[in-house]
Amino acid sequence: MILSGALGAASPATVSVSISSSLNSFRAQKRYGRGLTIAEFKCKLELVVGSPASCMDLELYTSDDKFVMKLDSDEALLGSYPIDDGCRIHVIDRSGARVGEYEDVSRVEKYEMSATDYEKRPDSVRSFLKRSKVGKFNEEEMLKKEAEQEQKLAEEKDLAEAISVGARCEVRVSGQPNKRGTVMFVGLAEFKPGYWIGIKYDEPLGKNDGSVNGKQYFECQPKYGAFVKPQYVTVGDFPEEDYGLDDEM
Repeated sequence: MILSGALGAASPATVSVSISSSLNSFRAQKRYGRGLTIAEFKCKLELVVGSPASCMDLELYTSDDKFVMKLDSDEALLGSYPIDDGCRIHVIDRSGARVGEYEDVSRVEKYEMSATDYEKRPDSVRSFLKRSKVGKFNEEEMLKKEAEQEQKLAEEKDLAEAISVGARCEVRVSGQPNKRGTVMFVGLAEFKPGYWIGIKYDEPLGKNDGSVNGKQYFECQPKYGAFVKPQYVTVGDFPEEDYGLDDEM
């Protein structure tokens, strides 16, 4: 039954509904014109749920998932049914497809282009970047970045060489309280580029036990170890401070 009288003269030209399907677990929020026929509406739903339009049965539900009626007249207009914003339209697939079939991307045949063929294409992103000299294809810019990285690494190395293992230090990072400890490691590390200072804090204010990603750079108790850049480490006469952590229960 079509309730053409359910729409007043002031009804908007479009309606926002959620789309669900017997084949998929997801719901899609879409907006459609009320002037579409149900047959035209089913064709648009093909792109949403994957079912062929000829194999669809449509059911209308309220916003709180109460069944209203079937949309079973292909010649009728979508707006002739009592559809309001927030309603749900459920697509029942009669094609015989399996549940979840259109969600399993592992079954989709994938095309892979060789690096050589891709290099030859004039319309690829790589070709555009080369023509425009953008990113890594801008030799001057890349040389400039390499020089800046080398300079930064050299500066870090100079700072690191002035710090000795076993020295007392204070870590000073903007926005964080100063933390004191003992230098346990100085040098390059595998977890990130550049020079790093491994520190055993006097109190459990760190992030690790001297290891990162399974590699042990020095040994300490859990939460006492940390790695910081040399520019944040000041070496000097820094006796242990009482942070009052032992008084906490």
